[in-house]
Amino acid sequence: MMPRRRMNNRAAKRAIAAVCALAATVALAACGQRDTRTELVVWSWEPSMSTLARDFEKTNPDIRITIKNTSGYENLNSAIQDGYGLPDVAQLEYFALPQYAVSSQLLDITDRVDGYDSVYTPGTWASVHLGGRVYGLPMDSGPMAFFYNEDVFRQAGVDATKIKTWDDYYEAAKKLKEIGAYIAADSGDASFYDAMIWLAGGRPFHTSNDGKTVTIDLSDDAGTKTFTAFWQKMIDEGLVDTRSTTWSESWKRKLGSGAVASVFAGAWMPSLLLSDVPGGSGLWRVTQMPTADGTPANAENGGSALSVLQSSRKPDAAFRFLDYVCHSKHGIATRVDGGSFPADKATLSSAAFLDKTTVTDERGIAIPYFGGQRYNRVLAEAAETVSTGYQYLPFEVYARNDFSSTVGKAYDWSTAKYKYDQAVARIEDGVVGSDGKPPKLPEHPGKRIALTDGIASWQKDIKEYGFNQGFTIE
Repeated sequence: MMPRRRMNNRAAKRAIAAVCALAATVALAACGQRDTRTELVVWSWEPSMSTLARDFEKTNPDIRITIKNTSGYENLNSAIQDGYGLPDVAQLEYFALPQYAVSSQLLDITDRVDGYDSVYTPGTWASVHLGGRVYGLPMDSGPMAFFYNEDVFRQAGVDATKIKTWDDYYEAAKKLKEIGAYIAADSGDASFYDAMIWLAGGRPFHTSNDGKTVTIDLSDDAGTKTFTAFWQKMIDEGLVDTRSTTWSESWKRKLGSGAVASVFAGAWMPSLLLSDVPGGSGLWRVTQMPTADGTPANAENGGSALSVLQSSRKPDAAFRFLDYVCHSKHGIATRVDGGSFPADKATLSSAAFLDKTTVTDERGIAIPYFGGQRYNRVLAEAAETVSTGYQYLPFEVYARNDFSSTVGKAYDWSTAKYKYDQAVARIEDGVVGSDGKPPKLPEHPGKRIALTDGIASWQKDIKEYGFNQGFTIE
């Protein structure tokens, strides 16, 4: 007979083996289970979107979110054209949204958002509409504001908070020039130009409710003419740096040195100033936009929405995510904490937001970039004065790309003329190079190209493009 102890040892080994086999079988079965959650693919460049997705999944365990940091409308256009690889949800800038809504690429969510109009600022809510229908929810906003280097303005003897009209702005620009600084830089930025037309009360574009008829009237639109005439005067008198492209390294250096002393930009600018011009910390301030006649008014410059693609086979799940990110208190708070400027009225009126005096950098450190100013109070007020009558083209993406090759020529001419005049001045002053010879005179830029010439060319181009895309152009 086998000893009892050996029998017990063998039995124990068999029991352990059986348990291990059972565990392995369970593990294999678990590994082989299919993920039954609904997957949503989201295209977004919003920095906090990954955090939002994980938080959403915790309270919506039946949905899995896949985030793709995809920007650039050529990617979306290619996916639409190919008919595959499309996301369920996409982040779209307000200027681009009508282009995709009018071509039936976006889900009409009008019946799902009853009462939402009271949640958002008028400008952002208007920006997700086309023909009275809603095609997305506002994520953030970009009401324009006047960001300025207070130190440089003080040296020039200018109080920026007293600049209420464009005439005030013009006089300030002349004083800044006397100390060697430009009040602004603009080498031909379509988004800036459009926003300033909006600010001036311009309404050069209109799309019919059915999306088929587009009116384009840049040449005769009153607001367009008002801003164009003013900006031409600023450029002609050398008060605007037309050589520095916005967001270029040269432009950032000039902001940092004070050579360019202010910027008209959207309310998203604080975090970008901190990132791009860290040396300006404590020197910069923000105030309201000056207008042509001093009457309080404003425009949106930037901002984006989330939209559900019409092609999505999971529209209900997609809208739930949309609603969480853009409408729920937690979703909005997460984005605002990440640096987004809010589109909702509740956040804009909250004490925590309004009393903020610091901008958080990428390390999570709070920086008093605006010298202790409660800058969000200025930006919240700016949001309240945004007018709602402006419409983007239903092919705005193309129009903005075309701006540089049409209106941009006027800026190119101004830059070339500046370089020519500078060379002439050096020669007349007797300046010579290291070789003892006067500087070489560049080629004369030729016949003057005015902004109005560029506007006329731009109008011609976009009318032709719209016609070729099947729109009735008026």
